[in-house]
Amino acid sequence: MRMTQFHGLILAGAVALSTSAFAQTTAGHDLHNAATDTGHATEKVAHKTSHGTKKAYHKTAHATSTAGHKTEEGSEKVGHETKVGAKDAGHDTKVGAEKVGHGTKVAAKDTAHGTTKAFHKTENLGDKVVGKPETH
Repeated sequence: MRMTQFHGLILAGAVALSTSAFAQTTAGHDLHNAATDTGHATEKVAHKTSHGTKKAYHKTAHATSTAGHKTEEGSEKVGHETKVGAKDAGHDTKVGAEKVGHGTKVAAKDTAHGTTKAFHKTENLGDKVVGKPETH
């Protein structure tokens, strides 16, 4: 019987060692597969990030170019409108100044005429107050 128990112990030890070796092999394969999967996932993420960055760059470059063209067009239009507006304002100022000048001349003429008239009335009035005879 002793031999049988000894054989049983050896058999149990052999089974335990083989199970342990099998578990280590399976765990090693699992770790290897996990590392491979992680590497593949990292490559995919890097590729997608690179692709997305390039796409965003191209869209930004296009939008910047479009904005530049629109700004140029707007500036040209504003410049033209400013030129036309300045020309019109200059003409209107000239016309207004001519009208003011004419009005000033008319007012000066009327004032001179009124002053002369008032002078003559005052002169005649003074003669009457002093008692000079009227000459007709």
